[in-house]
Amino acid sequence: MKPIFARADASDDPPSRRHQLLSRRAILGAAAASAAIPIFADAVHAAQQSPLRAQNEVIAPFRISIPQEELDGLRSRLRLTRWPETETVRDWSQGVPLIKAKALIDAWSRHDWRAFERRVNQLPQFLTSIDGLDIHFIHVRSRHPGALPILLTHGWPGSFAEFLDCIGPLTDPVRHGGRPEDAFDVVIPSLPGYGFSGKPTAPGWNVDRTASAWGKLMKRLGYTRWVAQGGDWGASVTTTLGKMRPEGLIGIHLNWAFVFPESIPADLDTVPPGLSAEEMRAVEQARVFRTQGIGYFKEMSTKPQTMGYGLLDSPVALATFIYEKFQTWSDNEGDPEQALTMTAMLDDISLYWFTRSGASAGRFYWENPGNSFAGPRIELPVAVSVFPREIYQVPRSWAEQTFPKLIHFNELDRGGHFAAMEQPSLFTAELRKAFATLRR
Repeated sequence: MKPIFARADASDDPPSRRHQLLSRRAILGAAAASAAIPIFADAVHAAQQSPLRAQNEVIAPFRISIPQEELDGLRSRLRLTRWPETETVRDWSQGVPLIKAKALIDAWSRHDWRAFERRVNQLPQFLTSIDGLDIHFIHVRSRHPGALPILLTHGWPGSFAEFLDCIGPLTDPVRHGGRPEDAFDVVIPSLPGYGFSGKPTAPGWNVDRTASAWGKLMKRLGYTRWVAQGGDWGASVTTTLGKMRPEGLIGIHLNWAFVFPESIPADLDTVPPGLSAEEMRAVEQARVFRTQGIGYFKEMSTKPQTMGYGLLDSPVALATFIYEKFQTWSDNEGDPEQALTMTAMLDDISLYWFTRSGASAGRFYWENPGNSFAGPRIELPVAVSVFPREIYQVPRSWAEQTFPKLIHFNELDRGGHFAAMEQPSLFTAELRKAFATLRR
């Protein structure tokens, strides 16, 4: 989760990764020689920067195939868990309650990762090297002529899995209650250091560089007119795209907009007089977050490597770290399962575990240590959807000040920080409405 807008070697690989490097070299070389050969990278992950760059802007097909020994190793580790004593409170104020943690780990020990693999492998997935880093992305073209290309960017502790339930309705709206003219071509990249994208080996992969890479990706895919969407870190990247205005970008949609006025200090200790009720609501919500919910951000933005040791070595540490955010930031009455299925949460948690992304994902915070909820003024058309259990609810007045070309603003009656994952139907409907006026 990105609460504040940021202004501006193979021997260490797991055995499964090392065993895949040769096949990835082969696929990139083969693709460069003949793009017509449909070879798939049967890789456990692309979680490290490849020693061989894709040449000539090669886009190589990709499939997920985690070796069975990795799954067996996870279950062995789960059986050896050392549990702490029970918390001294009767709520989530100290973190995940012991009884919930044990239920989570029990469910994970029975989780069907292969079902997730099969689901994702039914979608067209690819790897391409941009600015020296392998980027994994899903790319689904609509069958409807004139579909509007959309770039969807996830955040933390999410992944491309957040959008899986939205791909069908977006690309094939007729089968999901929409019209042919509602269709999108969907592109879902994984952030640097997340999922099957490469792990940077040197500093510099911040929000700006990522946004620039996304612009190059859309150009590489041949799109000359496209839109972008994001929440959490995805909102930061998408906002930066709106500021950069790369070739072809015609508008953006945010389900968490950074619109705090510069007159409100980053620490929120003092606020100017005359704020409306909606504006004061946003201030109070942000203040609660900064005083009670920002510990994870401070640790990852200052010492992500230290965090990484526990997150890569202990599946329970990783699972409860992410599970607690699903509970805190989703639209529920106490249990995250009221907003998200256990399967969906474990799919996402497992993706972090098998790609060993605990440290590299945290490092994205270190690259973007912003200190303000304010974002830049965007001159492109902007659409905003406000879900009630977001970190703070964006006031329309601030959105209008920050986005002079505000083409859509809507407050939903349900949903939280993981909007696409929690409410895929509402999320899809918002995107259809948001960009309706930008279609030709």
